[in-house]
Amino acid sequence: MDLAARPGAAVRAAAAGRVVFAGTVAGRGVVSVEIAGSGDPPLRTTYEPVRAAVAKGDRVAAGQVVGSVAAGPFHCPAGCLHWGLRRADRYLDPLSLLPPAMLRGGPSRLLPVFGIPEPEGSGG
Repeated sequence: MDLAARPGAAVRAAAAGRVVFAGTVAGRGVVSVEIAGSGDPPLRTTYEPVRAAVAKGDRVAAGQVVGSVAAGPFHCPAGCLHWGLRRADRYLDPLSLLPPAMLRGGPSRLLPVFGIPEPEGSGG
């Protein structure tokens, strides 16, 4: 899911957990948080592109800043943060973490990525 966000905007953990990854993937900063008490295998949220303010192994609280939105290029006109949710290798809708009162209706949708150059060395 893409959330409108400009470079430098704070990125906050959607739920309490432990940072299982804070580094670079395909030239973009990524933070991944394993959600505490979310089952076996546990749920993981991912955030990218992010300049991490946390390190692997750090415990985070819901709402805690885990980094800031890194500079693009973006496939969104004004910049965005990609927010993902997984259980093992299965992708899930991150909106399922939000209480119904926060949802304004309308389904999530993936947008095609056109015109974004592959980072050097990505093998893409």
